Amino acid sequence: MDKLKYIAVLLLLAPTLFYGQKYSTRAGLVKFEASVQSYEEVAAENKTASAKLDAATGEIAVLVPMKAFRFKVALMEEHFNESYAETGKYPKATFTGKIDGFDAGKLTATPQAFTISGDLTIHGKTKKINDTAKISKSGDKIIVTGDFVIKPGDFDIEIPKVISKKIADTVSIAYSLSLNK
Repeated sequence: MDKLKYIAVLLLLAPTLFYGQKYSTRAGLVKFEASVQSYEEVAAENKTASAKLDAATGEIAVLVPMKAFRFKVALMEEHFNESYAETGKYPKATFTGKIDGFDAGKLTATPQAFTISGDLTIHGKTKKINDTAKISKSGDKIIVTGDFVIKPGDFDIEIPKVISKKIADTVSIAYSLSLNK
């Protein structure tokens, strides 16, 4: 009978133990810039990225609604949604991957460098990426920040020749995720 009580207690605590290892946000910040000197700024930010982190395994997933990118110029935002990102057809970008050597118990308020590797999907195309992120912990929050560079052509995003000199060949992407327990 004691074994039965022990098993019952474990079953009751299991969801709490596993849930305690999950961190998430729905207000992650993702910015991109593809500006070329001497031309109008090509930059936008999105404050609605969702992310989940399993602190036990280091697995991370991020979903970015593409239509939520905001530009300084409304017309640029319209062109981005209709002609380049084609947000009606490809409404989200995703990343699924793993933080190498992640140990939540060793995190401090001082950011530490970790390699994150996984699959980035934009515009319906998936590409493997590796990024060095800075990860820290503040109270019950894990903060993940970093940046990486992509090429629009790798994701079948075509830039018309007419404006190709006004948009950089590479796009710098920066992110900041404040994940709560």
